[in-house]
Amino acid sequence: MNKTAPYNLEERTAVFGENVIMFCKSIPRDVISTPLISQLVRAATSVGANYMEANGASSRKDFKNKIHICKKEAQETKHWLRMFAKHSPDKRDEIKVLWNEAQGLSMIFGKIVGTMNGKD
Repeated sequence: MNKTAPYNLEERTAVFGENVIMFCKSIPRDVISTPLISQLVRAATSVGANYMEANGASSRKDFKNKIHICKKEAQETKHWLRMFAKHSPDKRDEIKVLWNEAQGLSMIFGKIVGTMNGKD
């Protein structure tokens, strides 16, 4: 997704949120898509927002908590993308790219939390 700075998580999570927003703008609104869009945008953009908060954390415990929230929001994003795959099967290729990025971010944040717990 972000070929210029794959290890810059601040940029990567921001671009991920932006890509989800652009995807959601391409979805026609109906009784099903409207709440799904809302949930997906909240979860996906929260990944980057919580990463920014983690970078400004006041303690190691605060940092770990924010990173854990990043992982949870990435996991939630995957759920909403799955719902969109059912709602908009014509968008499955786009959804798969977004889902893979959410999975990658989830794994990165999981590794950070695991390392902080002494599990390497």
